[in-house]
Amino acid sequence: MDISQLVLSSEERIVALEVDEQGRCELFRRQSEELVHSEILPFQPWLLCSGPELAGQLEKSEEIVDLAGQGSLRSLVFFPDLDSYDAAIKKLRAITGQNPSSPLAPYRIFNDHVQQLLTMLPLRLFRGMSFPQLKRLQLDIECKCELPGGFPNAEREGDEVILVSLRDSSGWETCLSSEGQGEKALLKQMIELVQQRDPDVIEGHNIFNFDLPYLQKRCRRYRIGLNLGRGGRGVTARASRFYAAERIVAYMRYHIYGRHVVDTYQLVMLHDVVQRDMDSYGLKAAAKYFGLAAEDRTYVEGDQISQVFAADPERLKEYALDDVRETDAISRLLSPSYFYQTQILPLSYQNCVSRGNATRIDALLCAEYIQARQSLPMPQAQQDFQGALTASAEPGLFENVWHIDVRSLYPSIILANKLCPRSDEIGVFSRLLGRLRDFRLQAKDAMRHADAEQRDYYQALQSSFKILINSFYGYLGFSQGTFNDYNMARAVTAEGRAILAKMQSYLAESGAKIIEMDTDGIYFCPPQDIDCMAEMQSRVQSILPEGIEVELDSEFQAMYAYKSKNYALLEKNGKVSITGAALKSRGLEPFQRNYMRDMLTLLLHGRAAEIPALYSRYEDDIREHRLPLKDLSKREYLSTSPEAYSRKLAEGKGRRSAAYELAIASGEKYQQGDQVQFYVTGDKKKLAVVENSKLLSQAKAGERDENIEYYLDKLKQLQQKFA
Repeated sequence: MDISQLVLSSEERIVALEVDEQGRCELFRRQSEELVHSEILPFQPWLLCSGPELAGQLEKSEEIVDLAGQGSLRSLVFFPDLDSYDAAIKKLRAITGQNPSSPLAPYRIFNDHVQQLLTMLPLRLFRGMSFPQLKRLQLDIECKCELPGGFPNAEREGDEVILVSLRDSSGWETCLSSEGQGEKALLKQMIELVQQRDPDVIEGHNIFNFDLPYLQKRCRRYRIGLNLGRGGRGVTARASRFYAAERIVAYMRYHIYGRHVVDTYQLVMLHDVVQRDMDSYGLKAAAKYFGLAAEDRTYVEGDQISQVFAADPERLKEYALDDVRETDAISRLLSPSYFYQTQILPLSYQNCVSRGNATRIDALLCAEYIQARQSLPMPQAQQDFQGALTASAEPGLFENVWHIDVRSLYPSIILANKLCPRSDEIGVFSRLLGRLRDFRLQAKDAMRHADAEQRDYYQALQSSFKILINSFYGYLGFSQGTFNDYNMARAVTAEGRAILAKMQSYLAESGAKIIEMDTDGIYFCPPQDIDCMAEMQSRVQSILPEGIEVELDSEFQAMYAYKSKNYALLEKNGKVSITGAALKSRGLEPFQRNYMRDMLTLLLHGRAAEIPALYSRYEDDIREHRLPLKDLSKREYLSTSPEAYSRKLAEGKGRRSAAYELAIASGEKYQQGDQVQFYVTGDKKKLAVVENSKLLSQAKAGERDENIEYYLDKLKQLQQKFA
């Protein structure tokens, strides 16, 4: 299998590409595990215009290339340097009266210089490399906190960095301490070690919103440059947003010259977009969820770090090292698919993780057009269209449940019906989709006959292709997609609904009991006369059109269906998995999620008679203060800054929020995206939470002041919900 057949690349083993201070391109090529070579190439930035008339008004351009086809953007304009390029963008704004981001702008720029370079050379990072050859370094810090039970604040003088744990993919690891040398020397030692190890990637769990900002502020206190980049360069940062399905997280996007930064917290969030069964994205919870936590793993509560450092520093070092070991393990599990996508897409590795699926597909399609010197169309204006068929046919508890789904339903419909976006004049969309599908099938076939090491490689490869393949349909309805096509999206979903409805009718006529349908699959109890899954699959396959393949390979002991997209499954190995916000929303307090999990587990195992006793136990635990306060506390993320919240209230535009009120009253410097954890106080079950709540960090040890009646009422509401 040769990825170069999919997308061309002029170079191999390039691990990073940058535009330096002089506006030149610097390539970093990994020649061996220890050696990275740097090369300087010229860089000519470029943009697209509606035609030679507009392009000709840009005096400082170096070359104008006419593009073929009927697309709206027909002129490719090159510039000798970044100054000329920036001046041209300024002039285009003045001439057209439109900003580059406007859908009416008769020109288009690609802000990412690395994307420009990868598109034009053409070049793709990591070609000729496998994931284990990538040099990754994990970083984690531990900090003091002067505020008892509080969260470290880099602006507070005494909240020093006390430990820095480092590990890289060779197995090397160390834990640096401020003990005996002070914080300033510790920070310098860390920077020197990163330069010596010379990683291609720096990884951390929540590294964007905690470790790097914290280190940057503490280095600034001592007037030390946080020079983690290649060539001793510093770091830069800007506010950004990360999208994981419906969740939007504000974060500081750090750029480290010559290296990539990957936050495993983001990787975990992206994983859960598909699985929807994680209760927490924190490092310890994620490691346990994936089965990566060592049996002898050292745990230290966050509010105990300062005390443990003073009393038993060696224990805290083991805790810190376990953090980077788990970060490495999560990365090895979740990173490879993004690594192999980077070998195809004209994006940096870091951007392959942080950018959405549709944005990645757009970069791929546009690069193919630019390489073919073909004009680009303008996106269609956003339109509404009907989505997939979803339904919960019958709520309740069911035994012996099978699941059948269509393999890559929407991509299969596109290819089987030879559909292509109207504006794709040279058929790049369908060609790439078909090739990716073929490559994925080849990777899956190769995986069956490979040894253990090669099996991991092919698994990562086919997983990467699967992500890209399944993104092609979503791209059709992407408002910013250059080749979006809402009519084609309607045609695809209509065919998908028809296929699923046909499967539903056939199963029902065969005597199956339909439980749940969702997009491309159906949960059902099989007919009494069929006990062979292969036979059932063959029967359903026989009624479907050519090019549409079904897979029936999931069998469950039991299923509890609550409502559409909300259900719990008992697997053959005894594992219970829960899907849907109604059953496991993170907006619920942990004790509610725990109660529902315990209740559903009893129900699925046929022990429903024990549920009243479970309820009584939770009731007693609440009355007797046996539940930890953190199980009663609510966790909210600040979607905007406390300052913006206060302004909206003053203008009469917003509603009061306990999380914001507590953050402001605490005197701490909370920012957009920060987490606030609080619990409800008082003695009445019906009250204004905003006026009767307390930060979890402000709870005093040995003193319990939670609102018993309020939490008992919450438990009662859950009981009634499932009665």
